[in-house]
Amino acid sequence: MDNKENTQCLHDHGQNLEAFLKSKPSEAEFLKASDIFQQLCDPTRLHILWLLSHSEQCVNNISLAIGMSTSAVSHHLRGLRQTGLLTNRRAGKEVYYKLAETKTASLIHRVIDDIFEINCPH
Repeated sequence: MDNKENTQCLHDHGQNLEAFLKSKPSEAEFLKASDIFQQLCDPTRLHILWLLSHSEQCVNNISLAIGMSTSAVSHHLRGLRQTGLLTNRRAGKEVYYKLAETKTASLIHRVIDDIFEINCPH
């Protein structure tokens, strides 16, 4: 049986794959995208994103709204903030969170609104 690998040349299927691959994102960009998708795979984080895409809230209010401890909510917020989906600001002892004003966060907001059939003016 022949064990030749099929990766030695590109097959021509009527598309210029070689030219397309020149604009392929870097491994770091794929990793960043993977981190964002990983954040979206958790129902609690989706609940938080839904809430924060429509209002700015402190950890205590988020905790009460979704029925979790503040420490558990803080854990989820940290991951969402690290991936750039959320921003926060401090006012005295309170820290307020909201959806980031980025292209990716805006897209996620629209997807959340579509999934939950919300007609949000933002």
